[in-house]
Amino acid sequence: MTDQNEEMNEAFAGENPTEEQKLPSKEERMAAFEAVLFAMGNSVPEGVLSEALTLSPEEVEETARALQEKYERPDSGLELIRLEDAWQLRTKRAYFEALRKTAESPVRPTMTGTLLEVLSIIAYKQPVTRQEIADIRGISSDYAVNRLVEFGLIQECGRQDAPGRAILFGTTEDFLRQFGLSSVRELPQVSIPEDEENIETPIEEETDK
Repeated sequence: MTDQNEEMNEAFAGENPTEEQKLPSKEERMAAFEAVLFAMGNSVPEGVLSEALTLSPEEVEETARALQEKYERPDSGLELIRLEDAWQLRTKRAYFEALRKTAESPVRPTMTGTLLEVLSIIAYKQPVTRQEIADIRGISSDYAVNRLVEFGLIQECGRQDAPGRAILFGTTEDFLRQFGLSSVRELPQVSIPEDEENIETPIEEETDK
C-alpha cells in the first residue's frame, strides 16, 4: 500500500504541497474529494486524500461525511462508503440491476460511409498500413483507422518489413461475426482501386465525429 500511496500523492499533490494549495471552502473540498474518488475508481486511503488535497485528517473526515449526506438524497445514484481507513465512491446497490443490464447490452458501432470505405480497403488489402490506405483514398485515414480499432473490427497484425517498420492492420474475428463470415476468403470478389483518382471522399466526412 505504501507504493500506491506515494504514486497517488505525486499524481494529485506533488511531493511538497504548499499552504497556498489548500482548498478554502467546504464546497471546494467536497468537489476535489469527489473528483479524486471518481477518477481513481477504487478506494483511496485517508492518508492519501489528506496529503493529495492538503487536508487535515479532521477535514478529510468532515468532507467525507458531508458528501455522504449529499449522496443520501433520492436524486443521487451514488454513495460514499468507508473501507477500513479508506473511502470509495460507488453506485448505490438499488441500481446494480440496471448497471448489469447495461453492461450486458451490446453496443453496436455507428458505421459512417468513411468507416465502411476504410474497413473495405483493409478487409481486401490486409495486411495494410495507414499510408497505403491513405494512398488509395487520397486522404489521411487515421481517424477512421482509430475508430475501427476502437470498435474491435480491425487490429494491429505486425510490422511492415521495410524502413520505418510501419504498423500493419487486418480484420478481427469480431469483423467476421459482424458480417456473418467464417473467413475473409468468403468476401465478395471486387477490385480495390490503387490510386486516389478512383475514390473521392469529402474531407468534411473524415472529421465528422
